[in-house]
Amino acid sequence: MKHYIIFAVFLLISGCSNELSFKDQSFQKKTTLPCNENCPEITVKIPIAKNAPVVADSINKKVFSVLKEIIYFGEKPYTSTDYNGLLASFIDSYEKLQKEFPNETFGWEAEVTGSIKYQSESVLNIEINHYTYTGGAHGYQGLRSLLFDPSTGKSIANDELFNDKAAFMAFAEKKFRAIYKIPANKSINATGLMFENEKFNLPENIFYTDNGLLLYYNSYEAASYADGPKELLLPYKEVNDYLVFN
Repeated sequence: MKHYIIFAVFLLISGCSNELSFKDQSFQKKTTLPCNENCPEITVKIPIAKNAPVVADSINKKVFSVLKEIIYFGEKPYTSTDYNGLLASFIDSYEKLQKEFPNETFGWEAEVTGSIKYQSESVLNIEINHYTYTGGAHGYQGLRSLLFDPSTGKSIANDELFNDKAAFMAFAEKKFRAIYKIPANKSINATGLMFENEKFNLPENIFYTDNGLLLYYNSYEAASYADGPKELLLPYKEVNDYLVFN
């Protein structure tokens, strides 16, 4: 009997150790060039998946690939294979530019923070809040939504969220028009918005939250930078029938 108890405890511990979990990890890099103020630096804080090897690896690779889309300068993303290399490449781009144009003032900066926005048995949502500035009138701040199947680690595309996307879009447009006071018989851009082709579209980033499904339009996606991002929160009781993942 003693051996059976020990074996049962071992199985319980092993099962717990394979459960997907996350641990925040931080990275930081500053320029080595002399500067008095606004010294260029980049900071990243990101949740790293662990314990469930295959699932965690899939999630971590996707998160890193998205950060490579956010943190770069030039025409192509950096070829870095880890976070330290990615940050070093960003600072290296600044230092090369500064050496080429020593009389110019560059106050580059980047800050990226990831967090677990929502987690259930059917869906995992990681939010990436990012700000980058590499010169010009202003930097760019935005949110990215990364959706995963927590049992496999595979990404969930926006089109996979709905059992009837057309019906959901029609419902969402009515709610959007009501919130932003856009007449039903007018163009979706009648009040100054900037939807492509004068047609309502779902945003690139859709979030699961504790309070409902959030449609989040980053700056330039549906409105100018000056007008800022637009968002629409839809309670689950109103949208559950449209959703594949609840």
